[in-house]
Amino acid sequence: MTYNDRFIRACFKQDVDQLPVWYMRQAGRYDPEYRKIKEKYSLLEICKQPELAAEVTMMPVRKLGVDAAILYSDIMNPVASIGIDFDIVKNVGPVIDNPIRTAADIDRLKPIDVEGDLAHILNTIEMLNRELEVPLITFAGAPFTIASYLIEGRPTKSYIRTKSLMYGEPELWHRLMDKLGDMVIAYLRAHVAHGGQAFQLFDSWVGALAPKDFEQFVLPTVTRIFAELQDLNVPKIYFPGVSSGELLPTLAGLQADVIGLDWRVSLAEGRRRLGGKHAVQGNLDPYLLTAPMEVIKRHAAAIIDEGIQEPGYVFNLGHGLFPEASLEKLQELTEFVHEYSAGAISRRGSLRTANKLDQQHPTSL
Repeated sequence: MTYNDRFIRACFKQDVDQLPVWYMRQAGRYDPEYRKIKEKYSLLEICKQPELAAEVTMMPVRKLGVDAAILYSDIMNPVASIGIDFDIVKNVGPVIDNPIRTAADIDRLKPIDVEGDLAHILNTIEMLNRELEVPLITFAGAPFTIASYLIEGRPTKSYIRTKSLMYGEPELWHRLMDKLGDMVIAYLRAHVAHGGQAFQLFDSWVGALAPKDFEQFVLPTVTRIFAELQDLNVPKIYFPGVSSGELLPTLAGLQADVIGLDWRVSLAEGRRRLGGKHAVQGNLDPYLLTAPMEVIKRHAAAIIDEGIQEPGYVFNLGHGLFPEASLEKLQELTEFVHEYSAGAISRRGSLRTANKLDQQHPTSL
């Protein structure tokens, strides 16, 4: 078996012959085969069947030729183990039966039991570890994003209850962050123990906060998560979600290997704001996939040209795939990223070699 480790090498800022590419939500409703499965099973029902969850995880690897798989799961899965009842409602998202509003609600949260309550997820990871020829990325929802669902009771655009607790009762807020941080650490550690080769911490909605509030109310827990998982020798990715460009300077000291960028900040500017320490991932606007292929390729080429200026770049979207995306366009885009980046990297390497030789043997005038 030939194992494709370009994704791992790029995350660790090592040389690659072509850029690795994967897509957030790459196992999803854009795929007609997946839509047929969803006609029979809900998301949570798929997650509880390891063989089916593994099959759905592998679909985009086979169909798109991506360089990494991401576990088919949901960021809400671990909260079931700490005492939260929820469902994923069609066209709504996570709906919480017992939302968190008081100190007593926080106190009733129990420690996560990954091996017991979530054994089906660990079994899926083990199956994928045996079958895949590319790395498997596992993931967790970050504490702020999870808290927003737990407090609001469902998805929101205002985060009014979330911010009310954060601003009005900061002690309770930090107690909740600590419990969710413990949950994430145990959950991701178990993923790696059972065969995960990388993980991503999704903080999809934390861009709703001002940088100073993020630093005070969220960053300490995110920092603790990555610090406590530093002993795991796998790529660690933090995706601060959409509209998070103003938060990037606060992440310069984060012990993650990769920071995901949305499309509102260029790769060059994102790297500048991060201080140059991290590899970066992103950041094609997902909705560019509605454009003609020549437009998609032009935008992708510009991102690739920017991405290869420094070591450590993974091509991805700036957020997740949407149901109306075209499977055929994704196949063509993946092939284009591989071919275009291979040529660009080769030319850049040739130019560096030529410049080095010129410096060693300058032409006499």
